[in-house]
Amino acid sequence: MTTATRINETRRWSMLGLGVFAQAASAVFVNGVAFLLPALTDRGLPLATAGLLVAMPTVGLVCTLIAWGYVVDRIGERKVLIGGPLLMLAAGGAAAATTNDIALGALLFLGGVGAASTNGASGRLIVGWFPPHRRGLAMGIRQTAQPLGVGVGALAVPAVAATYGVPAAILVPAGMAGLAAVGSLIGIIDPPRPAGGGGADASLRANPYRGDATLWRIHAVSVLLVIPQGTVWTFALLWLHRDVGWSLAAAGILVTVTQILGAAGRIGAGAWSDRVGSRLGPLRIVAVAAVLSMAALALAAWTHMWWAAIPLLIVASVITVSDNGLAFTAVAEIAGPYWSGRGLGIQNTGQNLAMAVVAPAFGALISASGFAAAYLLAAGLAVAAVPLVPTDRRTQ
Repeated sequence: MTTATRINETRRWSMLGLGVFAQAASAVFVNGVAFLLPALTDRGLPLATAGLLVAMPTVGLVCTLIAWGYVVDRIGERKVLIGGPLLMLAAGGAAAATTNDIALGALLFLGGVGAASTNGASGRLIVGWFPPHRRGLAMGIRQTAQPLGVGVGALAVPAVAATYGVPAAILVPAGMAGLAAVGSLIGIIDPPRPAGGGGADASLRANPYRGDATLWRIHAVSVLLVIPQGTVWTFALLWLHRDVGWSLAAAGILVTVTQILGAAGRIGAGAWSDRVGSRLGPLRIVAVAAVLSMAALALAAWTHMWWAAIPLLIVASVITVSDNGLAFTAVAEIAGPYWSGRGLGIQNTGQNLAMAVVAPAFGALISASGFAAAYLLAAGLAVAAVPLVPTDRRTQ
């Protein structure tokens, strides 16, 4: 049996790379399909119908994140990282072949179900194979998979759809998922778990949510902090174009730059948590920084101080994503080897549901009161997150 001591550094980092690729493939499937909207409407679909179709992968993902976490806890990471991407490949291939819109929606939903598999599994790989003083950095790198996937989707999906049609564009994430399944089959090894029996094993198997609010508090903090992140991500382009007066091209470039810097911020926050030996201490500091950056951004938007608004937007874009890896690592470590899959599933479900609310709710607020009000409300929600961060725990 392969044990942690027999896994060298190269193998650890190669498995991290495979996990990142699998997660990125999922992000392309879930987020990249949204870039099919122009092609779908061009072929005659009403915008409402097209919007419903491209939302189906997200629906499939949110509905099954916790279930996949349970499967990870029961059968291990390797099988899930093979089976989930294979489901994405099969669903994407069938979606590319169908001409029926109802079937297309059902298959995109099924692809989203497969995409949900990579969340808990790739996170558990990190906690299982990396020592505590490397987990924060590794999880920060893993958290870059989403912006990388969104970037690949933005570049590839609409271009392929315009040149070769919608079916070929759907095959882009499906093909990535197939490669992820093959890579996981060849390169992934399940992390070791404690041998059965004994009081220590029984303690690890115990429900970490029972009688302890620590994980629930981390989930609540993450839900509150993802709203400033979603507000910046969703409305930055529109704000730069409508209020600041930038062209869409220039605004798009800045938003892309902030995504890259945000990915670097996740890695930096993870490395910082490794250095200080804590996840929750840095998480509390990031929450406070999110309050200050969003409040400052609201002030700049309200007073039209555009010379300050642009740097503040960049700062807020980096800070509001830096908590993700810290919280994910803390959840996986505290939940333990028999519950981390479910813990990460709950974590992802809460954040995705909160993100789904951001666009309609904050869009209505912006229409009624402007961008400054939206940024201020996001800062207020971050204020509520600060006292919810649990008492510091050292990594273990």
